[in-house]
Amino acid sequence: MTSLDGATVLVTGANGGIGTQFVREALARGAAKVYATARTPRTWVDERIFPLPLDVTDAASIEAAVAAAPDVTILINNAGASPSSFGILNHTDEEIRSNIETNFVGPLMLARAYAPLLSARAGETAIIDIHSAMAWYAVGGIYSATKAALWSATNSMRLELHPAGVQVVGVHVGWVDTAMAAGSTDPKLDPAVLVAKVFDATEAGEYEVLADETSVQVKAALSAPLEALYPQLAK
Repeated sequence: MTSLDGATVLVTGANGGIGTQFVREALARGAAKVYATARTPRTWVDERIFPLPLDVTDAASIEAAVAAAPDVTILINNAGASPSSFGILNHTDEEIRSNIETNFVGPLMLARAYAPLLSARAGETAIIDIHSAMAWYAVGGIYSATKAALWSATNSMRLELHPAGVQVVGVHVGWVDTAMAAGSTDPKLDPAVLVAKVFDATEAGEYEVLADETSVQVKAALSAPLEALYPQLAK
């Protein structure tokens, strides 16, 4: 288990709705310092928050961030991108590449860069990866594909880092009430509720968070015949 009390946290995508809530809740739970990262960091008024430029798709940017924030004990891979439409064969080359770089390659490279530092502080360190229910439900085009890839990478990292005492947490959630989900009319989870569940699970020593009923139902459906999850295939 990994406590937020006294922790040094790095949040990617800190300017967004979920990222902002991660920053605030980490401090509320006693974090000593939070690195709030984004391509163009915003201004924060709390002296415990350190804005830090980070483009997870750029290797030099990752290297610079690790050099500037070597004291991180909890890494939260929250930054993400989504395409303009959800037909994987209709995406542009740029949409495919940018989603792969942002949603999969970037978090993996950042985790790899921080792994030695986190392992050196074994016992109170963690990596938290934000997946999606769409990792298990392939209706999101390249977004689903990249989140499924990140889920697999998270599982691999968990096994590799467990002997070093680094907790690796994977988070699945459906729609969250943020700007990214503004076009959806489906029920949306409050970002504050999501983040509270993630930190509760992390501090309890858990490895996976199913943050809403959508995630619970979709994961359960994976053991059923494919036509149960995708009824259109039965027609």
